[in-house]
Amino acid sequence: QVQLVESGGGLVQAGGSLRLSCAASGRTFSNYGMAWFRQAPGKEREFVAAISYSGGTTYYADSVKGRFTISRDNAKNTLYLQLTSLKSEDTAVYYCAAPSHPVYDRGRTYARNYDYWGQGTQVTVAS
Repeated sequence: QVQLVESGGGLVQAGGSLRLSCAASGRTFSNYGMAWFRQAPGKEREFVAAISYSGGTTYYADSVKGRFTISRDNAKNTLYLQLTSLKSEDTAVYYCAAPSHPVYDRGRTYARNYDYWGQGTQVTVAS
């Protein structure tokens, strides 16, 4: 069992930065890769970024590549997402997610492949 709690969201001006955190607790910190997703009002949940267990491999949606950075600190049981050069289009609730089974290749981008989710943290970018 894995419990996830996001924090760090808030209101920021366009071009600004935020750092989101996802603290894991429970039986284990995920020993698989993890991911961030986001969901804007009236839209489907969207893949943002994924990271391998060791942190050595990352994968980003084209819409955030070069602006966001995903990282993890397994010793602290924490997943991070650094958001920079924020745009109004980035406004959404951001969720961290962990699977209970291996996820491969393009499967990393599908929400249905993740079993554990945080409650979400709101990011609002003002233009």
